[in-house]
This record gives sequence, structure tokens and C-alpha cells, in this order.
Amino acid sequence: MPIKPEETQRVEVFKRNVQLEDLLGRLNDTLQCAEDTLLSNASDLGPDYPIVFVMGPLRSGTTLFMQWLASTGVVAYPTNLLSRFYGAPAMGAQIQLLLTDPQFNFRNEILDFNCPVAFESENGKTRGALAPNEFWYFWRRFLPFRELDWLPDQTLFEVVDQPRLVSELSALTQVFGKPFALKSMILNYNIPFLDAIFKQALFVQIKRDPVANVASILEARKRQLGSENAWYSFKIPEYPQLQNLDPVAQSAGQLHYINRAVTQGMASVDESRKLVVQYEDFCRQPAAVFDQLKAKLGMRNTGYVGPDRFDIKRGAIPNRQTIERSLADFERSSDGSEA
Repeated sequence: MPIKPEETQRVEVFKRNVQLEDLLGRLNDTLQCAEDTLLSNASDLGPDYPIVFVMGPLRSGTTLFMQWLASTGVVAYPTNLLSRFYGAPAMGAQIQLLLTDPQFNFRNEILDFNCPVAFESENGKTRGALAPNEFWYFWRRFLPFRELDWLPDQTLFEVVDQPRLVSELSALTQVFGKPFALKSMILNYNIPFLDAIFKQALFVQIKRDPVANVASILEARKRQLGSENAWYSFKIPEYPQLQNLDPVAQSAGQLHYINRAVTQGMASVDESRKLVVQYEDFCRQPAAVFDQLKAKLGMRNTGYVGPDRFDIKRGAIPNRQTIERSLADFERSSDGSEA
């Protein structure tokens, strides 16, 4: 996977491991033929289950939501282990089952991979073989983005290998025998595209208090890039008009436009295929969200066994008024011209 220039700005702990990148590239190239064979016989794997696409802005709680989903056991998801097979995910899923599923554990030969999913992360990065992974390398195989991390739906219909994308994700539901949930914010602006090509899908939109969300974006910039001034996360279509603004206005605009795009995209999705989750409500009552999710996925006889609540850890926001003003500016001007 080519390294973008801005990635060289990352602080040391967040920089990529080039040796690992090279090894994984060679491994995935080698597994491609086996993946092709497996997908050609996908009907032997069993029935398809829905794909759960988690949408929403950066720093809105999507990582905690994915960790929580993973802990419930009702869905499969991209793990840190599976993410290393980004070019042959169905093969990777079978390898993961071989190494981690208790039914394949012969006389306790391999127990090292099995550890509970912790509700901790650092800028979306989790720890542990079976902890949720953002799976961006998988997505970028299909998305020929360049300067911006975006293309219009019409272009995606022309350039994306839709049958391969659908077959790979569908095969993951078949291997694991349950719905497969994954972060899909790289396509926040392309929900109609995903809705059109996947017959079985549930779109989950995560929303967070916007002031807290912007404050979290600014903190993530400092943590990962060493400065609030550096752009963090995907370069959205509005990046050119935001790039010269001050950090607060830039982050407020980033959040505003992403929320607007997701909301507009979700409006075109059938009610039976979408679920909107307010982060603060989720933290207060995750069991209620579980019941909503279970109903959308048509699950029965599945009880909730997760945490009763999650603490919302955020103190006073020192630049609250500045953030509020910037958010209000973007609300008043949908194109950001007054921001």
C-alpha cells in the first residue's frame, strides 16, 4: 500500500512498519489464487448474512461501537488478525477460525490468540489479535482515490470491481456464519452506492455531540500528528476549501460536511436497512441499542450480555465557545463560504 506524503507527519508511535507492509503485500499476493478458488465455490460455504456498514464522522464513537458489537458475539467483524489478509479476506477468515475458534482447538495446542475484546483504543487503533480493526487496507484495494479520499457515486459504479467487493464481504458472512460488521466511513459520501450493490445490508449512522466531537478531532490531531494544524483522517470533497482555515474552523467544517453527507445518504436508504445511533444515548443504554440492532437484523432468542453502560470521559472543553461559533457558521452557510 503506497504511503501518502502526509503520513510522514505522524509521530513515531503511529508511523507504519515498512517491513511489515512489505511482508503482508507478498503474503496477500501469494494467497490471491487460493482466494479466487474459494470465492468461485462460495455456495459451498453456506448462506449469506447481512453486511453491517458503520458510518459517521471521525472521533464520533465508531471504535467503541465496533468493540461493543464484537463483544456481543452476534456479528463477525474485521479483527487485527484478519486485517493482515486484506487481499484475501475469505482465506484469512478461515485461518482465523483455525487459530482462534474453540471447536478447532486440539488439546489446547493454540490458546494464545484468545483474549477478551477490551473497550480501549488509541485514535481508533486497538490491541489484541481479535480486537476490531478499521480494515482500511481492504477498502483501499477497491477505491482508486488520489488527492481526495472521495469519488462520486457515478464514478464508483464505473471503476469499482463490484462483484468482487460483494463476493468478498459476502464470503466473510458465510465463513463466520453470521452478519459481518465493519467501519465504512471511507464511503461516508457514497452510501447510495453501497445501498445499491448490497442486497442484504444494514447502515448504522453514529452521531455525537458536535462540540465534543470537534474537541476530540483536535486532540487526535495533536496525539497522532503532533499538531492541531495538521489535517487528520480522510480528505473529504470539501478539503480544498477547508485546508487554509484555522484548526478549530477546519475541524468544525470537517465534522459538519461529513454529518451532512451521511445524513443525506441515509435519507435514501429504506427504513428497514438503517439505524441511527446517538453516541451519548448508546453509552447510557447500550442494551436498548442492542435491541434495536437485533430487530433490524431479524435476530430472535438472542439476549444482551454486554456492559450496562459506558462512561463518557470528557472534562471541560476550554475552547468550547470558539468551537460553537465555528459550528454555527457552517450551519448558517451550507457551503462554508462564511466560515
